[in-house]
Order: sequence, then structure tokens, then C-alpha cells
Amino acid sequence: MTASVKGPASYFPSIEKKYGRPVAEWKDLIRSSPLNKHMELVTWLKEEHGLGHGHANALVAHTLAEAAAK
Repeated sequence: MTASVKGPASYFPSIEKKYGRPVAEWKDLIRSSPLNKHMELVTWLKEEHGLGHGHANALVAHTLAEAAAK
């Protein structure tokens, strides 16, 4: 039995479907951005790449949490 995905990662399938790019690519973009504050990155994804707020927020939250865990 598979556990359901919770938190920001639960958005990943719909992000890939809606924007046609793998999550790994979005995360690489976030990591390579000169920006480092959560809301700056969310705004950048929305304005420059056309993501919705929830999708941008989920990607940024997950990417920054990974970085903090290292």
C-alpha cells in the first residue's frame, strides 16, 4: 500500500501536468536564482514563469526545506 504524499510535494503532479516541465527542472531554476527569500522566489516564479501562487509556493517551500536539511 502506498502512502499518500502530503505537504508541498502533493502539488508536484499537477505542476508537471499544467506547466509541462518536470519538478526537478523547476527546483534547479529556484536553486540557480540569485534570489534567496521565500516570497521573492514565489513572486519571481509567478511573474517570470507564469506559475500560480500555490504552485510557486509549493516548489519554493520544498526546495528551501531540502536546502535547509543539508
